[in-house]
Amino acid sequence: MSGRRNGSAPADLFLRIVAGDLPATVVHSDDLVVAFEDADPQAPVHVLVVPRERHETVADLAAEAPATLARLVQVAQRVADERCGGHYRLVFNSGEDVGQSVPHVHGHVLGGRAFTWPPG
Repeated sequence: MSGRRNGSAPADLFLRIVAGDLPATVVHSDDLVVAFEDADPQAPVHVLVVPRERHETVADLAAEAPATLARLVQVAQRVADERCGGHYRLVFNSGEDVGQSVPHVHGHVLGGRAFTWPPG
């Protein structure tokens, strides 16, 4: 376990959702990841996919638990297939300057409308 990961951090919003301590509309749950609707959706489809264990960034997750990252992407695809015809944007923010407000890696599955480029 790296110094950037702490599976027992009680302040971690996503760990509290994963544990069932905070309400969320869960759309998928397995032994590695949980997916739930974003409380402040930015698109018609906006689902967060989070690993059950805390890893701060997507790079940390890739280095420390690559199978979990692969599962996260698989679940993102499943959500997109079910909710927006398989067309989606998968976004990971890494760091406060780019919008990461919870220091627990999470993929934003966004879809259900056309997107422009560049984002933001």
